[in-house]
Amino acid sequence: MAAATAAIRVAAHSSLTLLPSSSSIFTKFRSISHLGITSISISITNPSFFSSPTRNRRMAHVVAKATLGLTHPAQIDHPKISFAAKETDLLEWKGDILAVGVTEKDMAKDKNSKFQNLILEKLDSKLGGLLSEVSSEENFTGKSGQSTVIRVAGLGPKRVSLIGLGKGPTGSSTSGYLALGESVASAAKASQANNVAVALASLEGLTPESKVATASAIAKGTLLGTYEDNRFKSESKKSSLKSVDFFGLGGGPELEKKLKYTEDICSGVILGKELVNAPANVLTPAVLAEEAEKIAATYSDVFTAKILDTEQCKELKMGSYLGVAAASENPPKFIHLCYKPPSGSVKTKLALVGKGLTFDSGGYNIKTGPGCSIELMKFDMGGSAAVLGAAKALGQIKPLGVEVHFIVAACENMISGTGMRPGDILTASNGKTIEVNNTDAEGRLTLADALVYACNQGVDKIVDLATLTGACVVALGPSIAGIFTPSDELSKEVVAASEVAGEKLWRLPMEESYWDSMKSGVADMVNTGGRQGGSITAALFLKQFVDEKVQWLHIDMAGPVWSDKKKAATGFAIPTLVEWVVSNSAS
Repeated sequence: MAAATAAIRVAAHSSLTLLPSSSSIFTKFRSISHLGITSISISITNPSFFSSPTRNRRMAHVVAKATLGLTHPAQIDHPKISFAAKETDLLEWKGDILAVGVTEKDMAKDKNSKFQNLILEKLDSKLGGLLSEVSSEENFTGKSGQSTVIRVAGLGPKRVSLIGLGKGPTGSSTSGYLALGESVASAAKASQANNVAVALASLEGLTPESKVATASAIAKGTLLGTYEDNRFKSESKKSSLKSVDFFGLGGGPELEKKLKYTEDICSGVILGKELVNAPANVLTPAVLAEEAEKIAATYSDVFTAKILDTEQCKELKMGSYLGVAAASENPPKFIHLCYKPPSGSVKTKLALVGKGLTFDSGGYNIKTGPGCSIELMKFDMGGSAAVLGAAKALGQIKPLGVEVHFIVAACENMISGTGMRPGDILTASNGKTIEVNNTDAEGRLTLADALVYACNQGVDKIVDLATLTGACVVALGPSIAGIFTPSDELSKEVVAASEVAGEKLWRLPMEESYWDSMKSGVADMVNTGGRQGGSITAALFLKQFVDEKVQWLHIDMAGPVWSDKKKAATGFAIPTLVEWVVSNSAS
């Protein structure tokens, strides 16, 4: 273990290096008191010296000022819902809510206003025509997003809910079934239901394999729909949902294995949401590094952790990353988790690199004016949250045959006399020089050194994720992430993973002629090429720091990282990353 040092900076700009002993620190204080020094600040450059977890957390809070505002997150219980397949008659099920997913076609009625769909007709007959009557009165046609709940008597369930699936998801599409699961969670919350049964009015087009995938998507939507991040609320309600039973969607060991896999992914998504939701006065670079170390400690059979401090990053010549971090009192933390399978040989080496700006003020090009969203810049570490969320999920799934490096250059982009200025020239760890023409184009500067570091791990493929440009949000809106890559093969892999995960990606061009706007008269490049094609020039910038032998793909997730409707993080990209890693494994 490296020794911790404390650097004492004084008004006269002299410095002393102290041993870790607290007594030696106070001895030095007394010995310099005759100099008339009244202002002394201490920064612990290696808090891992404090071996006690409690002391370690306390010291991290001291250094990182995590007690700013006296805010500490409360410990909350994550939703624990049991899922099971049932083979009994649906109408004999007893519980709180029977939820039936229906398409517009399922809602068709004959001339006598009776459902043509057999399940709905049977259910309506049992209810004395109430289902048909209510759907007509409420104009429920099965469109996507529609739902209705009927309280019933004399039947097994206390309530019956119809949830619209629109034209109907195809067997390979999960987004509609995710939405169905979210609607189930909403209905359960509204009625404080303990148990729910889920069925589809029609199983047309579903194979045995796609039935299992459908149950998985509904379970994921239910789990994530049930979860609420109440850590920073003085009062909150807990979900009462305990069990969900599936009818007609398969069963046996295959379904059980898939549902366990889904729960593992959801645990990673919940971690990602919590990291992004946490405010910058709580989640600092040091605390983000602690979360990474916690993952490595929890899954120590497959994970190792390495956290680099400022001095270690200097040794690696990470001038681009350290330039961004220079203005903040919260020191940067370069995070490297390494996953190795529990058994067997490694056939493929992957890297996931996430942008880790725990707060982005914009620096001297400070974010100002309407729409600048400076109050939301806690989510500028959404890429790192995706990386760590995927790490947590994969620590439980334990895929074989693949080694994965999870890399985050964590820091803050603040303003102070020590910070980088517009016009400064930074030197990245691969020797390339960058003229900073905009301090608010900082994420790519941190990713530059992170990508060089990832290539040096000997990986075959890299996916980086960043809330990088507003231009990508303008181009694709709030729900779709842009992807950039020179590799058609890697693009197909990641897009296929996103389709399984039910997330939306769209490939944008890497127009090489746009690089002309990134040329500098005094350095190798500038860090931004202006407003036009901003997401493309940002991707071209990142490409300068990736070895040509390594397949690389960049995900600009500035839009879907955050839900304005829910005013909370989405956990975007974590399911896609997990699916991509698993698709590259031998599991």
